[in-house]
Amino acid sequence: MTYRTVWVFCGDGSILPSGVFSNQAAAEAWIKKHALSGILTEYPLDTGLYEWALGKGYFKPRFPSHRAPKFIGRFTSAYLTHFHFENGASGESDSGTEENGANAGAE
Repeated sequence: MTYRTVWVFCGDGSILPSGVFSNQAAAEAWIKKHALSGILTEYPLDTGLYEWALGKGYFKPRFPSHRAPKFIGRFTSAYLTHFHFENGASGESDSGTEENGANAGAE
């Protein structure tokens, strides 16, 4: 399945995003303009990350707790395309480096 996406920027130390953009170029221009540090991530629209990762084969539930609302509600994936920024400059993407793609926290 093909998803439309948005680009979400979370500044270093933030809990919530500080910018959401329809394309990567607009996001990067804003980040550079303000010399921001943080992570820019591409998110699929109209689906949860849990379903996205299952559908892409990046995650497979192995325990009953992996189907629990708390787990699904906190689920994220290193397989999302993302870039790290330091003072407005981009480093390399490290998307997909996590072994199973899940980063939902301890069980």
